[in-house]
Amino acid sequence: MATLEARPTGAAAATSNRTDLQQSARRVSGVHLYKKLALFAVVLAIVLFRQQADSNNKNSPPTTTTTTTMQAVTPLIRNVARTYMAREQAEGVGARVRRSIGTVGLRNLDPFLMLDEFRVSPPAGFSDHPHRGFETVTYMLSGAFEHEDFAGHRGKIGPGDLQWMTAGRGIVHAEVPIEEENSGLQLWVNLPASHKMMEPRYQELLGKDLPRVQPADGVDVTVIAGEAYGASAKVRTVTPICYFDIRVEAGSSTKVPVPGTFNAFAYVLEGEALFGGKATKGVRGEAIVFDAPTEDDAKKATEVPVVAGEKGVRFVVIGGEPINEPIVQHGPFVMNHPLEIRQAMEDYYSGSNGFERAVGFKSDISKRVSRH
Repeated sequence: MATLEARPTGAAAATSNRTDLQQSARRVSGVHLYKKLALFAVVLAIVLFRQQADSNNKNSPPTTTTTTTMQAVTPLIRNVARTYMAREQAEGVGARVRRSIGTVGLRNLDPFLMLDEFRVSPPAGFSDHPHRGFETVTYMLSGAFEHEDFAGHRGKIGPGDLQWMTAGRGIVHAEVPIEEENSGLQLWVNLPASHKMMEPRYQELLGKDLPRVQPADGVDVTVIAGEAYGASAKVRTVTPICYFDIRVEAGSSTKVPVPGTFNAFAYVLEGEALFGGKATKGVRGEAIVFDAPTEDDAKKATEVPVVAGEKGVRFVVIGGEPINEPIVQHGPFVMNHPLEIRQAMEDYYSGSNGFERAVGFKSDISKRVSRH
């Protein structure tokens, strides 16, 4: 049988109730505290998770895909640094030349040593003479020339034709006019020390083999060396060079591209024009030397604006990578040190070290050159 428990009464009952309430309150307070601690733990976990995610994002590349837009590089505009009028002078036997590069006023423009516009008629000409250490580039404007050297090479070039002769360690040759009136340009290009004693070579190209383009109405360009307007020349050069023959009709204009690292100049053959960003006037027989970009801009594309005069203009633009080596020149020998010049002269007169075939050589065409 079950035993019934007696319940307290009076003060004892009150005391018992207070004790029960306190115990219940403590149980409720404990539950609330547990819930608060659990909630705090959850919040803390979320905060730590977000901090870790942010840290990972900082150390990792973004996952979003970006599109890079290629922007066309605007070429730098070259201005004119100076102009120089080429005065006519005698050269060789009976020849007349306008020399722009290679004078007291404009000694050289690395890598270029000389530019002559020549006019010569028979019986004048350039009889047998030596070269060492550079290249001669002959571009005919009118008439015709015949050349012959001690290696047995002989040929003719006419209007628009090109002869690129690399003298290297040594060559002896003659150049003689054929027609009654003959004119052209002869450019001397220095060779770096590493190539001054290379074997001599010739490159001859007929005018029809030189690329010719019309980049705009009234503009005609022959690419002699280098590249421009999407056309590339066939000639091989030791030093990077550009050489363009350009005609611009009256009322027309063009922008001539020139590599930013090149020294460059123009020479006016006919008419007149405004050259460069500051529209400097250039006239017949004048050399226009363009400024060089700063070192920071040197590798950017550059161009020369040209606006033809009222009668149009014909000019050449010539540019080249500077060699930045000492230049010691004595007549037809161009080396880096005076002792090398002395050695070149000894080699020539003794017929040695590249001039072996010069001994006793007399070209047939030199007989046509008058000595008076």
